[in-house]
Amino acid sequence: MVTESSSSSSSSTVPTSKGVARTLAQHHQAVVGFLFGFFVILVLYTTVSGQFGSTNTIVVLQSTPAEQNARASPPPQPSSPASALNNSTQDIIVHEDDVNKTMGGEHTQDNVLGTDKNNKTDANFDNMQANRTDQSGGQPVNNTVTNVSDKMKEEELIRQELDQDDDTNVKKGAPAPRKPICDLSDPRYDICDISGDARATNRTVLYVPPPGERGADGQEWAIKDQSRKHLEYINKVTVRSLSAAQSLAAPECTSRHAVPAVVFAMNGLTSNPWHDFSDVLVPLFITARTFDGQVQFLVTDLQPWFVDKYRLILANLSRYDVVDFDRDAGVRCYPHVVVGLRSHRDLGINPTRAPRNYTLLDFRMYIRDIFSLPPDSIGIPYKAAASNNNATDGEKRKPRLMLINRGRNRKFVNIPEIADGARAAGFEVVVVEPRRDLRLEEFSRAVDSCDVLMGAHGAGLTNFFFLRTGAAMLQVVPWGHMEYSAMIFYGVQAKEMNLRDVEYSITAEESTLYDKYGKDHPAVSDPESIHKQGWQLGMRYYWLEQDIRLNVTRFAPTLHQLLRTLRE
Repeated sequence: MVTESSSSSSSSTVPTSKGVARTLAQHHQAVVGFLFGFFVILVLYTTVSGQFGSTNTIVVLQSTPAEQNARASPPPQPSSPASALNNSTQDIIVHEDDVNKTMGGEHTQDNVLGTDKNNKTDANFDNMQANRTDQSGGQPVNNTVTNVSDKMKEEELIRQELDQDDDTNVKKGAPAPRKPICDLSDPRYDICDISGDARATNRTVLYVPPPGERGADGQEWAIKDQSRKHLEYINKVTVRSLSAAQSLAAPECTSRHAVPAVVFAMNGLTSNPWHDFSDVLVPLFITARTFDGQVQFLVTDLQPWFVDKYRLILANLSRYDVVDFDRDAGVRCYPHVVVGLRSHRDLGINPTRAPRNYTLLDFRMYIRDIFSLPPDSIGIPYKAAASNNNATDGEKRKPRLMLINRGRNRKFVNIPEIADGARAAGFEVVVVEPRRDLRLEEFSRAVDSCDVLMGAHGAGLTNFFFLRTGAAMLQVVPWGHMEYSAMIFYGVQAKEMNLRDVEYSITAEESTLYDKYGKDHPAVSDPESIHKQGWQLGMRYYWLEQDIRLNVTRFAPTLHQLLRTLRE
């Protein structure tokens, strides 16, 4: 019994061991198969991700708001696997280009590879399209082409937006550059233009930058606040752009203004009408006219006589009180301050540089309007009177000539004889000796009533701003090769303002230098030699010492020609 039991037990053990071994073998095979399959999948994944996955990962990291918005909208559904593959490939290429732009184009080889991929993709697309054409019986699938075209346009727009966003992103990390608020580059004038928190006090203008633009160091300029920066006796105005620390200690505003301010000097060469207009009034027109009166003037070296004489012009350019900037003790705060006056040339305006393309003719019309002179369109007084249907032949007046005589130098020493000669030529003559205290309101109307403004080269001719279009400026040019000065200081301007420019150059015998020094003196016989010795010597003889004794007989043909011109 023992033997049978033992053999029976032994026989049952054998089949059990075989089953376990079989089970283990099957489990081992499954594990090996799983590992082999996992390895194959891993190899495939690594290969595929090496071609596509890295680019997609970078694009996601470098995505911009424009690209995210583009992704948020559902793309057009591909009409076939071929078009879907083509669209996916194009997405990858576009993103790779954008990545290269975002990374600053550091990887040149990537760009080359990208080009190769582009070429391969184009070839694949052509092959796919050919296969699609064959499968459809020779007819191309228009939906696929349309979707691809739309996708390409969409990606091009995204690329443009990404380019703009990339430029913006580069700037976000760096502090905003602080551009200078003063420009000292013009040969005629210096100018400071401040927008923001500008505080003006006692010949000083402070700029308090916004917190994000404040630097560790401030900037400071000292400029002459007029149109002639090289004049020695123009006092300087200080302009400071404050640092971060200085901004915290900036003086508090004692008054706040909603309009801009212009800071300029009233001294220099003023008191001479030509310089009044050339150095201050015309530059002030260029600088402040665009504010349409909504601006306040902060004046350094204020001249009360200037304010009084030109009050109509100043009051029209600014509807606010003129501030004496030398004595004003408050801290005035403005949203915009301009320090200095822009100037293009002597008594002139360059339309290409002027706001609204202003011209000197615009300035003349502006002056006429301020002084309430008759409309310029009615013509010169002589023709306006001649066209009056109610006037008889006896009532029709002669052309009126205003003869301006200077008071100190370059004056006419035979003024009665000159006036008689003009009357004999057919003019009505009005003789005037302008003074600094002359009321411009009245004098402007007197000039407006004349057809001709006559005078020796000098400041009195500046009153040509009050003439009407078509009227004439008759300039008597003194001895000493002064024709060039006569042209650039008055002649060019007259023509720009649609006035007639007539010049009469005197001979040496018509100059008092001939009587004073004799015909053999270089100032009389050889003016060029005088000019070569420096402008000071020329100024002495021809500007300061010279007066004029006009030869009425020699001058008569000029008057007759002018009269014929006015009657045309």
